[in-house]
Amino acid sequence: MYRTLSIAELNTAYSMGQTTPSEVIDGVLKAILEFDDEKTWIYRVPDEEVHKRARALADKHPEDLPLYGIPFAVKDNIDVAGVPTTAGCPDFSYTPQKSASVVELLIEAGAILIGKTNLDQFATGLVGTRSPFGVPRNPVAPDYIPGGSSSGSAVAVSAGIVSFSLGTDTAGSGRIPAGFNNIVGLKPTKGLLSNDGVVPACRTLDCVSIFALTASDAELVRNLLAVCNHVDPLSRPTQSANLFDVRDGLSNLRLAVPNADALTFFEDYGYQKAYQRSCEQIIDEGAELVEIDFTPFVEVANLLYGGPWVTERYVGLKDFISANPASLHEITRKIILGRKPFSAEDLFEASYRLADLSNVCSDLLKGCDALLVPTSGTMYTVEEVEADPIELNARLGYYTNFVNLLNMAAIAVPAGFTEDGRPFGITLISEAYTDAFLSALGSSIHDMLGTTIGASSIAVSYEAHAPEKMCDSDEIILAVCGAHMRGLPLNHQLEEIGATFIREDRTAETYQLIHLDRMEPTRPGLVKCAPNDEGASIDIELWAVPEVTIGRLIQKIDAPLCIGSIELVSGESVKGFLCESTADYDATNITAFGGWRKFLSSF
Repeated sequence: MYRTLSIAELNTAYSMGQTTPSEVIDGVLKAILEFDDEKTWIYRVPDEEVHKRARALADKHPEDLPLYGIPFAVKDNIDVAGVPTTAGCPDFSYTPQKSASVVELLIEAGAILIGKTNLDQFATGLVGTRSPFGVPRNPVAPDYIPGGSSSGSAVAVSAGIVSFSLGTDTAGSGRIPAGFNNIVGLKPTKGLLSNDGVVPACRTLDCVSIFALTASDAELVRNLLAVCNHVDPLSRPTQSANLFDVRDGLSNLRLAVPNADALTFFEDYGYQKAYQRSCEQIIDEGAELVEIDFTPFVEVANLLYGGPWVTERYVGLKDFISANPASLHEITRKIILGRKPFSAEDLFEASYRLADLSNVCSDLLKGCDALLVPTSGTMYTVEEVEADPIELNARLGYYTNFVNLLNMAAIAVPAGFTEDGRPFGITLISEAYTDAFLSALGSSIHDMLGTTIGASSIAVSYEAHAPEKMCDSDEIILAVCGAHMRGLPLNHQLEEIGATFIREDRTAETYQLIHLDRMEPTRPGLVKCAPNDEGASIDIELWAVPEVTIGRLIQKIDAPLCIGSIELVSGESVKGFLCESTADYDATNITAFGGWRKFLSSF
């Protein structure tokens, strides 16, 4: 089975026949009920329609469709045929006859749409609180903002409801919510994903973005959607950039970081400490961090709302606003209508200044593989933002607002938590068309710095260790849970047949551990639970055993022990030591200890 809705994990489960799209959708609908936050959604596809889509995949094969049976959500400023698009404003609502091109590509690839998600109205904001549909609940830190404008899209992924979602990113809307929800936010090169069928915020800067549980999932979706759309005049074809290969780790990697004078956390010492910790871990992995003058990037960021580009928000909505000024959210109205008048002269002068700054920023990054910044310098509660909605929102854009103006690509990845439990993230930024490189780098750093996936308690790195990738083709993966573990009495039996240790792991939560005290040496027995019995996840070790020698080990196994199939916490299945269920009649149940070593250490 599967533990998370990551695309990689579901693809494996489908290919191995461990689940079906209908079963996955049952789980999705259950997750929606359990999370119980209607403010995440503006529109939900009716359950029967979702099931119908799942059933339609019955005559397809997982290998034929790259997103076979993968549940996803779409920010409600992106068109879905026959479904209202509100952009967070009920009076603006219209029902398109055609889906946005990115949505069409996803459905053609086999993905199943679950619904359209809440957002800061007209994608104006980084907080996630500027919506007449309410504030989506952050599943990781419920008192804190979910981030915006793609609030509901990030929440749906973090809460384990969908595998991935689409957002949009003009000033950071595809990155800030990722940081606040402990997930990945990929902001592709501008124009790489078509904006056809997307309600514009700043049309020349807008990017369709991707939220996912892992960087590899986000990259898979980006690759599928990076199709030049000639209907969209701002769409651009894919190009490649020759950059540092991160497959061998971070050694020799040079990452630019903001100089100390420009680095700010707005007196949030928890975030400051989390950033310092992240930098230290990256250095420990062999990367070099190079301080650069960050003030030119800050100046570019200030141009976005302090210059004529804010007028572009008005241009895209002027007909609606002129006819319906009272329909706008109070803060949205202040931003769009409260802009100072800019002339054509102002636009040209700002454009020239941006060109100058672009050259300066490019020169500062020469010799570096990417720019590393905090995704956000701080994180606020919903109550704090409601008390000061404009100033606190502006602070969140300090490390994000410059990216699209400078025509750069970016990926935000989780980097652990503060001491008070708030999620913290870092963002990697580089020149246009470095998307694949950033995804690979983001994946490495996510595995290194992240702790858990989304709002779950599942370790971020577990899925990188699929059993079929852990050994050679002439070896068998064997799970051991007792006396054969390293340093224990029977471990020599593994060493004698040429077995090699792989790693520590855990079983699925469907096992019990009993003490076989009559055997010599004393050891445990791992028993598969009956349907009505309560099980737990048990500590184990995984070893690679040569096929030609495993028979010698089997000959030494005495009843009630045997070799059978064991399900890991990841959902994968390996061979391992099991115990006949009849043995538990006169044995002590030690499941509560969670593992044999923990039981032994209790004496």
